[in-house]
Amino acid sequence: MKQLTIVVKPFRAESVLRAIADLGVTACAVREAKGYGRQKGYLDRYRGSEYSTAYLPKVEITVWATDEQATALNEAVPKVARTGRIGDGKVFVVPLAWPEPLVF
Repeated sequence: MKQLTIVVKPFRAESVLRAIADLGVTACAVREAKGYGRQKGYLDRYRGSEYSTAYLPKVEITVWATDEQATALNEAVPKVARTGRIGDGKVFVVPLAWPEPLVF
């Protein structure tokens, strides 16, 4: 069992969730997040004045999957989420300590 944390741009979240469902993953959580990487935020204008926005909107998707599903997800998600620009996202894979999830 593995936990994948996928961070993508908001407009790519639906296509990533569709790819996750197509691979048969049944457990995930979706959260709105803010952050930055190499793009370091951006300048925005409001009523004629500019201000810096340090954190960009992102979507964080946490998925719990078997080892085979995790391998397939690690290959499929970057293909779906990639736009070719800085800030496309990240996939973090963490092994879980127990062999089967606890159900309560």
